[in-house]
Formats: sequence, C-alpha cells, structure tokens
Amino acid sequence: MAAFAQDKTIDGIVFDNNSKERIAKVNIVNNRTGESYYNNLKAEFKVKAQTGDVLIFSKTGYFNDTVTVKNEATLVVYLKPTSRELREVTIRSLVTPLDQFNKTKKDYTKIYGHLSDKDLLSSISGQGAGLSIDALWNMVSKEGRNATHLRAIIDQDYHENIIDYRFNRTLVGSITGLDGEKLTDFMFKYRPSYYIVENTNDYDFIRYIRTSYKRYLRNPKAFSLQPLILDDKTTSLY
Repeated sequence: MAAFAQDKTIDGIVFDNNSKERIAKVNIVNNRTGESYYNNLKAEFKVKAQTGDVLIFSKTGYFNDTVTVKNEATLVVYLKPTSRELREVTIRSLVTPLDQFNKTKKDYTKIYGHLSDKDLLSSISGQGAGLSIDALWNMVSKEGRNATHLRAIIDQDYHENIIDYRFNRTLVGSITGLDGEKLTDFMFKYRPSYYIVENTNDYDFIRYIRTSYKRYLRNPKAFSLQPLILDDKTTSLY
C-alpha cells in the first residue's frame, strides 16, 4: 500500500516559541526524500511530503525541531531559542493574565471566600486586576451584598485580559499585514470571544484571524458605528 502513497503539499508557518513572532529563513528538510526548503520572509513555507514523513526545522540561534506529517494540511511550528535575548522590559510585562488574576484573588480572599466578613478591601500596592480598585469599590459600595458583583467585575476583567494576551497586535499584524489605524479597526471589529480564545489551538486561532481578515477585506465598513451628526436641536454636552 505504501507504493501508492503520493506526496501532498504541506504549508505552514514558523514562530519563535518565546516572543511568538514569525521567524524567516528557517531550513526545512524532509528526512525521507532529503529535499531541503526555506520558508519565506513572512515565515510561511510549502513542502512536498507524505503522511508519516518527518520534517526537520533548523535555524541558527534556535534548537532543531522535528514534526511528523499527519493528516493536517497546515503546520504551525514553534522553535525555541538557544539563548534568551535580553530586552528592556518592565516587570509588569512578565505577568500573565492568570498570574494577575490569582494575585487579585489572593488580595480579595474575603470576596472569594468568607463573604460575611466586613473587612472586604485590602491594599495591594498599586497592583490590581487591570482596573482601578478604587473605581471598582465605588461601584459596589454596599460591602456584603455587593461582594458577588465585585467578583463578577474582576472575573470579566480577567477574561478581557486573556483575550488581549492572545489576540495581540504583534500576532494579528503579522498574519494580516495590517498596521496603525487599520489594524486597530480590524481588531476592534473582529475581537474574538473568551470562548474562542480558550478553546482553539494555535492552528484554528490563526485560521479564525485569516477568515475574519477576508471578511474585513470584503466589507471594511461592516460593524462600523454611524457618525454622530449634531444639529441645532441637539443639546450640547458641554
């Protein structure tokens, strides 16, 4: 049966495992045929392979990686750098949404546990769940009865942070080629739900962005708000 196996075209994209940015000029070798390829400047590649073939990915500054071809037509490959690139970053940029959420839960133990306690608010030295704690507390001024409301606000903020963390400008811009105002417009109109972000793998998430981008190109004005037109009868807000 193996004699009847035919090569098929496999396409894909290569990312840096740490930064999640695209990597160009990656060498790809089919271990069965010995054929060698390079991905393009967009980090995309096309190779001929059969199911069961082993593809070897290599690039200076990265550990080699191998991928066994299965039934998928598109591959998403992440290469790990051999050394960490030193970058000027803030401590806050290293905190994931889950880290921040767990810290918030720890600081607000009484909200998530003993709701009957009166002393509901504790100091967290300027670090919160992404929203101003003072603003949150002003929204729920009655301590006991509004503890559940406060928890819902923090949970919702965590969900939004998760979406922002994965649906970020670097990734979306690299896939769509958009930047500036057009990138902002696209990301606003096609922002995925928390369910999509949490329940799709990398391949399906990239496909979601590409599909959304095609829809955006067909009708860039879709989902746009109508401009506010003021006339003589409109009351000024100032």
